[in-house]
Order: sequence, then C-alpha cells, then structure tokens
Amino acid sequence: MIQKLIQKIEKTHAPVCVGLDPMLGYIPEHLKEAAFAEHGETLEGAAEAVWQFNKAIVDAVYDLIPAVKPQIAMYEQFGLPGLSVFRRTVDYCHEKDLVVIGDVKRGDIGSTSAAYAAGHLGKVQVGQKEYAAFDEDFATVNPYLGTDGVKPFLDVCREEKKGIFVLVKTSNPSSGEFQDRIADGRPLYEWVGEKVAEWAESCMGDSYSYVGAVVGATYPQMGKALRSLMPKSYILVPGYGAQGGKGADLVHFFNEDGLGAVVNSSRGIIAAYKQEQYEKFGGDHFADASRAAVCDMIADIGGALERAK
Repeated sequence: MIQKLIQKIEKTHAPVCVGLDPMLGYIPEHLKEAAFAEHGETLEGAAEAVWQFNKAIVDAVYDLIPAVKPQIAMYEQFGLPGLSVFRRTVDYCHEKDLVVIGDVKRGDIGSTSAAYAAGHLGKVQVGQKEYAAFDEDFATVNPYLGTDGVKPFLDVCREEKKGIFVLVKTSNPSSGEFQDRIADGRPLYEWVGEKVAEWAESCMGDSYSYVGAVVGATYPQMGKALRSLMPKSYILVPGYGAQGGKGADLVHFFNEDGLGAVVNSSRGIIAAYKQEQYEKFGGDHFADASRAAVCDMIADIGGALERAK
C-alpha cells in the first residue's frame, strides 16, 4: 500500500491528506436539519449528518488528493451508528480510489494489539470465514508499550501489504511533556524515531517502508532531525493550517527525491467554509470551499518545495 500512496502522490503532485474528522459544529445546518428530520435528534441522526457531510467533501476533492485520514474518535462519539459511518466512509473512499489512513492511535500489550491490527488492517477469523472489519490501508499506532505493542501491526503489514504511522513527535502543544524529555542525553522522540527506523528496515516496500512516522508540522526543526533518522519511512505530518503549520515549515520533512511525507489538514479543509478566506461559499456550498482550500494547500506546499530546490 505504500507504493500506491507514493504513486498517487506522484500522479496528483499533491503530498496532501484530508482529515475526515467531522464534528457536528462543522456540519452546515441544512445537512443536520435533513438528517434530524429523517432520524430525529438521535445518534442515528447525527451519524447520518456526518455521512452526508463526508460524502460531499470526498466527492469535491477526491480527484485532487491521494489520501484521506478519518479520525475514529469523531465517529465513536456517536456510538454504533457512528462506527457504521466510519466503515461506510472507508468503503466510499476506496470506491474513489483514495488511500485511507485510519487515525486510530492503537497500541497495547501483544494480544490486544493483535486484535487491533486484525480489526483495522487485517482480517478476523469467524469459523471458516475471514472478514476485514474496518479495512483501512494504514493505521496510526502508539508506541508507548514498545515492540510488544507494535510487532502485531508489523506482522499484519507484511501479510496484507498495508502500513502504519507510529507516533513520534505529535503536533499538540503539550506533546513535549513526555516526548521532549531527555533520556541518556537525547530527547525521547529521537529514541522513538530510531526504533521506527529499525522497524522500517524489517518491513520494506520497494523504496519506502510500510512503517512510517507521525511528526507534527508545528515542530519543523525536530522534523528535520527525524527525517535524517528515518530515511526510509514516510512521515505523516499533522498540524498544517488550523494548528499553525505552513508550507514553508515542511520542506525538511521531505527527502531529496521530493517524496517521504504526506501532509494532513483536517478542519482547515472540512470546515473551510467557516473561515474568512472561504466564507463567500457559505454553508450551502461548503464542499466547494473545501475544494478551494485543498487547491490552496497544494499550491502552498508545492511552492515551498520548489523554492527549496
């Protein structure tokens, strides 16, 4: 699957990922009103509004981008109806030939991680049959439990030719409370990055590994150091746009081949119509605002990479 991601990035000239992280506050009133009219102000009604919102955005941007990243918590909050829409969204994005990165941040003791890996990337055995429960192409993984928690994902990646992005340096403001702590003379995130590089070597595709890393756009200098530590790992870069990351901050996340990173924007894209820059579209044309925001993001990142050559 890492090869498909690379090929789609090269085809679209857009190392961009759209985060499908819907909150009810992002969804225009007309979509919520229609969903509530059909299902009432219920979990089912909320899930239906999320589905219609997602579908419209995917329809508007799928030809521009290689990948999407649905964040599972935004669906879990609506219970079983929300999880049903999560799977429905994954399937719909696959129909549009998009690579799906499940932002699930799983990681636990070995047996539990094995179940997470099977549920999100692999297959689960039920009697004589096998089923892909959620069937994402990549999943985000929390490495806090060490190799015990990551190895089951590596096993599934090898078997299914899918991938993971391991949390190394996250974009949130308090990430440094633990990730920046000095251990044996170096920040913890560097030790994690070295371990990711080791895992990556054991799980290679053609030129890049199935094992990638999450490094926030809000920490460009740390990204530069981590890029050199993990030369064969793709970096998923959250924090663009709404969290403050800009194209000029991102050049060090890429390798000299112009590859090696995919940059995510979530609310900066899906809630673009609420921003002053795109408010002219209004709620009725929210998906058109998302498309315009994607185009601007691609131009910003592409221009920064071109200037850095």
